[in-house]
Amino acid sequence: MVHTNAVRTYARIELETGVAAANPHRLILMLFDGAIAATTDAAAKLSEQRIADKGQAVSRAIRIIEEGLKASLDLESGGEIAGSLSEMYDYMSRRLLLASLRNDRAGLDEVARLLGELRGAWVDIGARPPPQAPSVTQPQAAA
Repeated sequence: MVHTNAVRTYARIELETGVAAANPHRLILMLFDGAIAATTDAAAKLSEQRIADKGQAVSRAIRIIEEGLKASLDLESGGEIAGSLSEMYDYMSRRLLLASLRNDRAGLDEVARLLGELRGAWVDIGARPPPQAPSVTQPQAAA
């Protein structure tokens, strides 16, 4: 039991340290990773017939999607993309809830796949160099 507590404490400290040191782009990746892990965990618990644990994992995934990913959207300045993402997050939360209620593995897998695709797009965004400001040439002094 002591070993398990030590591992949990280490994992919590490691996560807190990672969050404290992360830039906003990395924080979103961490949210995607957490939601994917919780959804995958829910599917594993369902396969093991550990229904209560499955429900907890689904709740964790929904909380990360709603309170993390969706809450981080700026709907005012994010335009159509932010609105579409908000709708996608709503869909994923509903899909997870129904999948949990119906013990539907396909629903869990679908949400994990969607989260993975969005995560991949987010990684691609971070890999692009920031846009360059147009270069301005200084007028030459007349000689």
